[in-house]
Amino acid sequence: MIQVFVTGGTFDKQYNYITGELYFEGTHLKEMFDRGRCSLDIDVKTLMMVDSLEMTEEDRGIIVHNCSRCKLDKILITHGTDRMVETARELAEAKIPKTIVLTGAMIPYAFGTSSDGFFNLGNSLAFVQLLPHGVYIAMNGGWFNWDKVRKNRSTGLFEAI
Repeated sequence: MIQVFVTGGTFDKQYNYITGELYFEGTHLKEMFDRGRCSLDIDVKTLMMVDSLEMTEEDRGIIVHNCSRCKLDKILITHGTDRMVETARELAEAKIPKTIVLTGAMIPYAFGTSSDGFFNLGNSLAFVQLLPHGVYIAMNGGWFNWDKVRKNRSTGLFEAI
């Protein structure tokens, strides 16, 4: 079984076509798992719906606490891309003996086929099953050790450092 923790980020944002604003209404994960015909045993729990630029230390503490208390040793976290590395650092510093993979999207799933969220989610499910205990970031078709990755703000891609 895989534990999925939802924390918000672009992944789950909706678009208001009248005001042009992005906002949170709820997670798209159940729909995404259904569309992808996912047959894995997955438990989805929403911890928060926060843009990672607005994520606080208290929010990160909630994520670390839930990962520590989780009975499962395979955890996937959907997260905003702007502060994903910072949350991964705190999870790594907590030395939780589990495989924890953080993923996100640059374009909301609600935007349809232009979103990278569906692709990143599928890859992350594979990586969380295959990687040894540790903290990883899965974006753009690859996985990275938490301390050897950065978001390239010019290209919008995650890259090894």
